[in-house]
Amino acid sequence: MTLRHWLLLLGGIAIGVVAFLGWRYFKPDGLPAGFAGSNGRIEAVEIDVATKTAGRVVAIQADEGDFVTAGQILARMDTDVLKAQFHEAEAELHRAKSAVEAAGSNVAQREAEKAAAEAVVLQREAELDLATRKFARAESLVGTGGLSKEEYDTYRAALYGARAAVSTARANVAGAAAAIATAKSQVAQAEASVVAAHARIERIQADIEDSTLTSPRDGRIQYRIAQPGEVLTAGGKVLNLIDLGDVYMTFFLPTAEAGRVKLGAEARLILDAAPQYVIPARVSFVADVAQFTPKSVETAEERQKLMFRIKARIDPDLLKKYIRSAKTGLPGMAYVRLDDQADWPARLEVRLPQ
Repeated sequence: MTLRHWLLLLGGIAIGVVAFLGWRYFKPDGLPAGFAGSNGRIEAVEIDVATKTAGRVVAIQADEGDFVTAGQILARMDTDVLKAQFHEAEAELHRAKSAVEAAGSNVAQREAEKAAAEAVVLQREAELDLATRKFARAESLVGTGGLSKEEYDTYRAALYGARAAVSTARANVAGAAAAIATAKSQVAQAEASVVAAHARIERIQADIEDSTLTSPRDGRIQYRIAQPGEVLTAGGKVLNLIDLGDVYMTFFLPTAEAGRVKLGAEARLILDAAPQYVIPARVSFVADVAQFTPKSVETAEERQKLMFRIKARIDPDLLKKYIRSAKTGLPGMAYVRLDDQADWPARLEVRLPQ
């Protein structure tokens, strides 16, 4: 065997030793059957506290690192323009209510006019009846010479006039009815204006209330993005909040182990910053799509395997007890029980600060 072959052989052995040592380094030591583990990092749900409408930041009442509770006031936006719009909307509401009253009075007036027109119709119909009777008598008399031709023409003209008067009176009734319908439509429009004014007042009031930014959940301020005096657009971020009621460790397992992980399975977390403690958790998420091995895994063999992302969530009640100690971004190890019948090893029994 040539020197070159010996060198290649020794190089291959060296690479194998390095790979084995790397696997030993990143592989959880001493895990019995029915358990799996991997390195991960503590994460939490992040919430952006942002403006609903454009405006100027008046005050920010929380600093980075502050613990806040749900409903606590975090910042205030300028509301001078909104207050002016609110007063304008109130004036529109008063004007709309006055328009409703005026339209109602107009309806009453038109109904009175219709009643008067109907009375005129009755009067004109009575006059027509009288004129009809007189004309009938005139017709019977004119043939016998008891009535002159001129008087006959007068009775006939009176009959035609009475008929025309009845038609006019009836037309006035129809006109009054149309006027009533128009007046009632004006009432409906005025009432709609009142509803619209109320809605605008409620919307502006909601915008004024939303100008006081409050914490949606208990948590800790991570970033202060804006400063007092800045003008932000709608949706402009003021603070970044970490929800310490939803803290979990994200880690990755290969296909063979991830396929055995059940939602709700027990897990244990050990942080590099506090290795003396073992934190209980439960699996809350198992990815249904595989990913390539994370870059933090150094061996070439592991890099070629597909890995599944898993979340182990810490109990919110436990977090409330140790909320001052909860921090995100901390690396550590996550261990999950694959077999419900397997007993946790002694070194993974729960140990928490007193």
